[in-house]
Amino acid sequence: MAKTNRSGKSRIALWLLLIMGAALAAVLYINREPIGGYAEVGTSYAARVACSCRFVAGRNMDDCRKDKLAGMELVTLSDDADAKSVTARFPLVTSTTATYREGYGCVLEEWEG
Repeated sequence: MAKTNRSGKSRIALWLLLIMGAALAAVLYINREPIGGYAEVGTSYAARVACSCRFVAGRNMDDCRKDKLAGMELVTLSDDADAKSVTARFPLVTSTTATYREGYGCVLEEWEG
């Protein structure tokens, strides 16, 4: 009898996880435009600031990562020293690249959309 009871609790827990997962997916789907917009702005800001830090101020990338604002923990930064560019990524949503141009500083790539 104890096995049946444990199996029943496992099924209930599995159903609850499935329902919570479906609810989370629905919330993310409904809010996909605002999330995408905030992610685009956040990655653009992070790429531009990190590019200026790296290629205008001459700091190393580890030091530049410290300049991200609170709330930008999911944004990752990577640099390409040859292209003099920094790419900021928000996982599964968007990425933006800023490139250093002599006389102009760091310039964002053109936005599509």
